Amino acid sequence: MKGREKLTYISFFVLGGILLLFIVLPLGRLIFAHSPSVILQELKDKTVLVPIWNSVFLSFVTAFIAIIFGVPLAFLMAKKRFGKIEEAVETIVDLPLAVPHTVAGIALLFIFGRQGLLGAFFYNGFGFRITGTRIAIVLAMLFVSLPYIVDSARDGFKKVDISLEKASRSLGASLFSTFRYIYLPLSRDEVLSGFLLTWARAISEFGAVIIIAYYPMTAPVKIYDAFTQYNLAVSSAIAAILLVICLSIFLTVRFLVRRKK
Repeated sequence: MKGREKLTYISFFVLGGILLLFIVLPLGRLIFAHSPSVILQELKDKTVLVPIWNSVFLSFVTAFIAIIFGVPLAFLMAKKRFGKIEEAVETIVDLPLAVPHTVAGIALLFIFGRQGLLGAFFYNGFGFRITGTRIAIVLAMLFVSLPYIVDSARDGFKKVDISLEKASRSLGASLFSTFRYIYLPLSRDEVLSGFLLTWARAISEFGAVIIIAYYPMTAPVKIYDAFTQYNLAVSSAIAAILLVICLSIFLTVRFLVRRKK
């Protein structure tokens, strides 16, 4: 390796290492800032366990719904089936990434709130209020995390060699069969990656959720509630528990996916 090339690598490692430390240091400090007895004490508290369960389970449901609706949309986008409004559709899909999440929560309130377009229909027609329910939490999580599965799956579909599709169709396979047996298997990694990113983003959602459903609490809302009502020690202990659970889930899933390849 030449001297200049070596120097470039060293510089990149140093810069990248600083960035990794910037991520790892605060999270590591948070996890190890509490003794096991404090963590165990919080884990025995039902008011802590329920919000954590809500976050983990409801975010999984959100990612599952996102994959059902997002993958077909990603396929249409990859095949450029929206014609002249292609860019408009891509912009709409990515819009939740740019909108502040409290704004997203208020926007959802106009649709699903008691006086909202759909919320009023359910409330006046069936006496069912969407806000303040687990359905509202899923809606808020879905709104902010949907771009991850759509963008990831779309990039995966774009990589598939078009000649494979032509061969499949020329042999008489339907579009759905081609999608199922060619596009989905060859884009599996991107779809799984999108699913994990969607799940991760949904777990951490706070701004939109707190607007549309303060109760039942999710973990981020509980952490905020503990921070404002108690102290940093209590809220950080709950945050550490959530962080460990999230890391465990995603490391396990990534390990299983890698072993399956």
